[in-house]
Amino acid sequence: MTSTLTVDLGERSYPIVIGSGLLGGGFELSEFVRGGDCLIVSNDTVAPLYLDALLANLGEKSVESINLPDGEAHKTVAAVESVIDKLVECRANRDTTVIALGGGVVGDITGFAAASYMRGVDFIQVPTTLLAQVDSSVGGKTGVNHANGKNLIGAFHQPNIVLIDTDTLSSLPDRELKAGLAEVIKHGVAVDAEFFGWLEGNIDALLAKDPASLGHAIQRSCEIKSQVVAEDERETGRRAILNFGHTFGHAIEHCQGYGEWLHGEAVASGMVMAAMLSDIGQDDLSRLVDLTRRAGLPVQPPKISAEAMMKAMGMDKKVLQKELRFVLLNELGSAYVTTEYDADRLAVTLAAAD
Repeated sequence: MTSTLTVDLGERSYPIVIGSGLLGGGFELSEFVRGGDCLIVSNDTVAPLYLDALLANLGEKSVESINLPDGEAHKTVAAVESVIDKLVECRANRDTTVIALGGGVVGDITGFAAASYMRGVDFIQVPTTLLAQVDSSVGGKTGVNHANGKNLIGAFHQPNIVLIDTDTLSSLPDRELKAGLAEVIKHGVAVDAEFFGWLEGNIDALLAKDPASLGHAIQRSCEIKSQVVAEDERETGRRAILNFGHTFGHAIEHCQGYGEWLHGEAVASGMVMAAMLSDIGQDDLSRLVDLTRRAGLPVQPPKISAEAMMKAMGMDKKVLQKELRFVLLNELGSAYVTTEYDADRLAVTLAAAD
């Protein structure tokens, strides 16, 4: 069964299409390509699996492709330049559509290249990992890392469509699946306590890649993110709650070296740290720790000094006027953004990593 959601952004609105068997010609993607030319951006892992299938969705369009190296360590300005170089080599015009086929790294690089080339060309997301399907492919955030911080270089650039073929998860390594579950759990923790409860009852089925369970988790995650993005496209307010766990998580990624911990693994540990900093009941904290552990994700950070963590968090994009802002919890399903936090509790939280 195929379902369609809409990210409601006025003239920039677009559909998220979710279903099985959509690649390989199962969905007419060419109608979302304005001109006759496309560039598919993938990586060395995903392209051998799904590039030929995606070509069948593009009908008579003229298609070029480029493969990037796989992994967060390659999410750099140099990677964006390689995509732009390929566009120039193809003599691509402003009616060219750039298509991201892969996980979050491919999507972020591709989207930023599309936002930059000729001051913006059309862009399509075809996410093939759980993390990309439930989070990074939706909402128009694009960008790359800087040596001093995560995602510091980028732009907001909404796609024409997000096409999610859930069959691609059959080839996803277990570690990548678990990393994606961190973002699924985040949606429940930050926004929807009922969904969090559903995850507690279905985490084993999700780990076993049960199609119905994964379909529901993807659908509900996309619904939550779409609603929040529609309220606050450029993250000037409410959208920041979707960064629950990310202030600590991004600092972990930066301090560890990108790629040592997967993004979802760092976010999982970061969510526990953010919950520790929050003024919530012990039962809520225990439920989060238990679900995160059952998902096969880390509930403690790696060994990093408090000083290094604070320095990395100082470059977080939520920092305003040199003040740290954290996404904290009132309770499960209710997150908020604040500059007010207990400094002693933060010291205890960071000591868990020190």
